[in-house]
Amino acid sequence: MARAFVIMGVSGSGKTSVAKMLSESLKCSFLEADEFHSQSNKEKMNKGIPLCDEDRIPWLEALRDAIGRKLVSGETAVLACSALQKRYREILRSADPDYVVGDFDCCKIKFICLVAPVEELAERMNMRSEKGEHFMPASLLKSQLELLQIFDYERIPQIDSTMNLQSILDRVLNLIDCELDCVAESLLFSADC
Repeated sequence: MARAFVIMGVSGSGKTSVAKMLSESLKCSFLEADEFHSQSNKEKMNKGIPLCDEDRIPWLEALRDAIGRKLVSGETAVLACSALQKRYREILRSADPDYVVGDFDCCKIKFICLVAPVEELAERMNMRSEKGEHFMPASLLKSQLELLQIFDYERIPQIDSTMNLQSILDRVLNLIDCELDCVAESLLFSADC
């Protein structure tokens, strides 16, 4: 069954590295949310100006459409995306044509959040900025942390991203295996999903 796995979290949490490894492990497409940002969004963030919803919504809709195309064609995809707010995740979840709002168990888009101490995140962001590897300065970390919102009822697993990448990947793969086992079991007993 086609699925989309979103590796989410604030900047510097390791989303891209983990998502790339996951897509290689699953032998599926990798989507990098940063590549879907408009040039004006990138310039704004580069200047240390946080994005507003007016900036984010077209970006999220473009991501939703890209995921939707993968699902419709029967492909699994892995997306690296901050997805900080529930309303943003709902836009991404709507890529699943069968998604019923609030029915997270049956949605084909699953989220896994990477977390780390603020000091670690800031250090990673500073190193990337110094090397010219990313447009997001560490000064925007505070605004991202303030935006981050995860509700227990969404059942989004959180993984400590200070572990080595292989350990993080192993945990993510274990979560996916458990998820797929649960889906297969529910399909045996009901046609809900």
